[in-house]
Amino acid sequence: TLARYSVKVFYTNAGCTLVALNPFQPFPDLYSLDVMKEYHCAPQPQEFKPHIFIVAEEAYRNVQGQLEPVNQSLVVSGESGAGKTWTSRCLMKYYATVAASSSVLKSQDTVERIERRVLDSNPIMEAFGNACTLRNNNSSRFGKYIQLQLDRCQLLVGASVQTYLLEKTRVACQLANERNFHIFYQMMKGATDEQRKEWKMPCGQHFVWLPNSEKTLEEDCFLETVAAMVHLGINAERQRQIFKILAGILQLGNLNFSSSTDESQPCNLDEQSKDFLQRAAELLCVPAEELQMCFRVRTLKAGKQSVLKPCSQAECSMRRDCLAKAIYAQLFEWLVTFINNSICAGTSTWCNFIGVLDVYGFECFQINNLEQLCINYANEKLQQHFVAHYLRAQQEEYVSEGLEWSFVKYKDNQSCLDLLERSPVGVFSLLNEESRLNRASDPKTFRVRLEKELGDNANISWDKFSKEPHFTVAHYAGKVNYQMEGMVEKNKDPVPPELINLLQKSDSPLLHQIFTDSETENPTTKGLSKVTVVSKFKNSLESLMKILHSTTPHYTRCIKPNPDCNPMSFKKEEVIMQLEACGIVETIHISAAGFPIRALWSFFGVLTCVAVVSQLDLLEDQRKKILSQCAFSIQCCWQRYQRRRCHARQQSATLIQAALRSWLVRRRVQRWNRAAAVIQNTWRKWRVRFGKNTYHILCFLAHSSWLKLYSVAPVRAARNLINILKLISFRLLASTGAKKLSFHNLGDRGHSTSDGLDIMADNQNPYFRNHTVELYIITHSNLLMESECVD
Repeated sequence: TLARYSVKVFYTNAGCTLVALNPFQPFPDLYSLDVMKEYHCAPQPQEFKPHIFIVAEEAYRNVQGQLEPVNQSLVVSGESGAGKTWTSRCLMKYYATVAASSSVLKSQDTVERIERRVLDSNPIMEAFGNACTLRNNNSSRFGKYIQLQLDRCQLLVGASVQTYLLEKTRVACQLANERNFHIFYQMMKGATDEQRKEWKMPCGQHFVWLPNSEKTLEEDCFLETVAAMVHLGINAERQRQIFKILAGILQLGNLNFSSSTDESQPCNLDEQSKDFLQRAAELLCVPAEELQMCFRVRTLKAGKQSVLKPCSQAECSMRRDCLAKAIYAQLFEWLVTFINNSICAGTSTWCNFIGVLDVYGFECFQINNLEQLCINYANEKLQQHFVAHYLRAQQEEYVSEGLEWSFVKYKDNQSCLDLLERSPVGVFSLLNEESRLNRASDPKTFRVRLEKELGDNANISWDKFSKEPHFTVAHYAGKVNYQMEGMVEKNKDPVPPELINLLQKSDSPLLHQIFTDSETENPTTKGLSKVTVVSKFKNSLESLMKILHSTTPHYTRCIKPNPDCNPMSFKKEEVIMQLEACGIVETIHISAAGFPIRALWSFFGVLTCVAVVSQLDLLEDQRKKILSQCAFSIQCCWQRYQRRRCHARQQSATLIQAALRSWLVRRRVQRWNRAAAVIQNTWRKWRVRFGKNTYHILCFLAHSSWLKLYSVAPVRAARNLINILKLISFRLLASTGAKKLSFHNLGDRGHSTSDGLDIMADNQNPYFRNHTVELYIITHSNLLMESECVD
């Protein structure tokens, strides 16, 4: 584990459990959208490195496969500061992303809206339910079980939140170096000047119930909380009412009561406290005089008569704290109800769910009271669920199947649970009996009662030399010492009826609503609560365990590598102690010796059919792949054949054209030779007939094979050679349609002796257009040419 942690690998598989080490620093690339899609689209995510997304994807595929039980639960456990809240946040983000990526186009907007609302519930609940403690800067001071509701297509259509035991005493009492709930510090640091004026919280104002306000955390983000409220549908006016109530609670914390010299008179308030009382009354929208009267005087009923009795200084402070806790608790419950109404889908819309359980981790402080006892009791219940579901049940199943199996010893915490919840003799039973007695609580008397009833139990002990009454419980994660002072009063959780009546008459619509609805739901609750804190918490845990037993669980154990929350710091002894306490070591031994795959015989046939179908699908995919490859090969061969055929045709055409052209050239040369022979013969005849003085006029078209030869007797030529030439020229122009005629006298040696005479013509034959007909006077017929002789 140390080697993996040093190379920034924070997840490890331990049997059926995923072990997650908290690095105490952000790693955004480890939880990016691309990583989510990679795990979701992988055929076998288990082949990847261990990751929280593998657990999430396994649960999601179980819902898709409709394997009984279809509903899934992801149990995230570990001690305070181990990273449970962050892990739960990643799981919710993963499912919202998977549902959105799997949705069809028409429901895309709906999925994004539901996804955003589900995710925006986290900042609000963490702001109102988380606080900075000695062991964790963002410690959950309540437990929650979030059901992500899926329809038949496994799309996210809604969600619901169930909460367990808000630590409301933190509103009025904070231990040293701890803080109040985040929302108060967000208001102090993120409010505008206008909001501060409205909330009566000027800059520099000191509030007793806001210790360590100079400490800055990344959770002190007021704008993020306000944005989440807007997305969930909490309008500006309702937000204004919420923040005014919270500001009024802070003003109550600055009230200081002093005892009166006359015991028959109520306690006094100094001038500064009266100012804070006036501010609180205005913010809570109640009369200041009535509020002061409820703090200083209590009403006792004797039959039908009511008697007013002044309260002592301690009673005044207790009633002030009681009012603040009651207001905050009711406001928190109203927020949870509003969130559920905003994101929950109708029962006909969803059919399956995936639950994410995020509860407070195991706690052991220097001073532990009823809150730590309930928190550790919840962790004991979850540990027992893990022991019963895996460590014990799997080994018993191997034996019942007749397999050779040697039992792996494990630590069973059932005896500790019996100590706490056994009836009628158990810590909770005795605490409830003490709380229902109509008398002032005495911690020493309660200790004597515990020693008498549970003295022989090995899981509880006492330090006889301690001056303060206490008892020590041996939990699965270690021994914890609980102080008895104030435990009975916290279990009673009394709310004076005068305070309830005052808040019901408040002019604040929200404050009036939440206390009127509370009175309607519990009409018999007056004065002392008949249902104690322990009883209520125990019943809610029982309902939670029923849900877990009816679903398929997936365990994630968050481990805190060092007690100081230092980034990338690993203390081996600390990690080993946590692994041994939560049963991870035994889980590894059982997984190593057991079988990796288990299925019922009735379901085995279904698995076989699924395997056969999957094999057929695989073969069909292979067949399609081979057919595709063959088609590609055929296409390549056909293209090569076409290219070779085209090349052969081009070569054949070239060869045929070359042969034809050579034949045409030979034919033309032969015609030229025959024409030359005819010209020579004709020329010789004329030369013999007319002699040397015969004029020979050669006419040919420039740059063409057309020519004519005229012979003129010397007598005619001598009479009028120029006229003869003109006559010939006009005949040529008329017959050819040439543009121009040019005369040249070659003389006896065939050389031009003059520039000649050019004659232009108007009519033009298309063949001779733009050409010149050359006429040459030849006296010596020693030229060989193709000609047509005309007399």
